[in-house]
Amino acid sequence: MKDFIEQRIKNAVRFLLTGRVNEILRDQEFNTPVIEFGYYTGTVEPSVTLAFCEKTEKERIVRLDAYSMTITFTLPDTFASECQCYAMCAAVCMALKENPTLGGIADRAIMTGEKYVAPKKPNCGEGWGVVLSLRVTVEELAHVG
Repeated sequence: MKDFIEQRIKNAVRFLLTGRVNEILRDQEFNTPVIEFGYYTGTVEPSVTLAFCEKTEKERIVRLDAYSMTITFTLPDTFASECQCYAMCAAVCMALKENPTLGGIADRAIMTGEKYVAPKKPNCGEGWGVVLSLRVTVEELAHVG
């Protein structure tokens, strides 16, 4: 049974996060938690959501499907959390620039937005967060059949 294109895109992004993004984070000067999917102590588990988004007229003509993806990281409130948020965002940006096709799954994946969320009250149990927005385009006929 073939996977749906949406599943393949999510899996490619998960592979990018646990692979190349983790490599970039490990090479940095300061300590940043590793990205893993599943409950592991001392790691960060991002939320990866995908939605079909509105296409431009050009994308309709050349038959491209456009997807909107959100990657959300939540970090505990510590002294280094803000810096770790910036590091995670930079690592994801670098990994996407190196591999904009997500290993051949998409025609192009680009970062369209970054949002940093600070705790409303420091040291009250809320953590820091990063919400990254991506736009992924895939040729319609490439994933049919």
